[in-house]
Amino acid sequence: MVHVPYRGQAAAMTDLLGGQVQVMFDPVVSSIAHIRAGKLRPLAVTTSTRAEVLPDIPTVGDFVGGYEASVWFGAGAPKNTPTEVVDRLNKEINAGLADPTIKARLADQGSTTLAGSPAEFGKLIADETEKWGKVIRAANIKAE
Repeated sequence: MVHVPYRGQAAAMTDLLGGQVQVMFDPVVSSIAHIRAGKLRPLAVTTSTRAEVLPDIPTVGDFVGGYEASVWFGAGAPKNTPTEVVDRLNKEINAGLADPTIKARLADQGSTTLAGSPAEFGKLIADETEKWGKVIRAANIKAE
């Protein structure tokens, strides 16, 4: 494979759909509509388990042992935001993620909801930073 850097997902997807590139690593949530329309053929998912929305598609880990790379999204606030504001935002976001309509809509788009506390989210960020830092150091990746 040859890495082709793009300035964003939209331009990369346009080139993939137009046949300018042959393969792309893209979050399920942003490619599922094209998959359902028959415009894209999924080859594998990069998460450690198969995607509920694409149950017949294997994981990369099925072919490359130990492979796992997933995308996650979260909400953040400036460092000095009062604790009571952070707690209120956390409570409301978790309530939204627990709402059956919202949960079903996100699942239909290929997302898995992960509600939790600000401390749990901080731990996720720290764990992911450590994990990918090890990958960067092992591969001797340098900023250009």
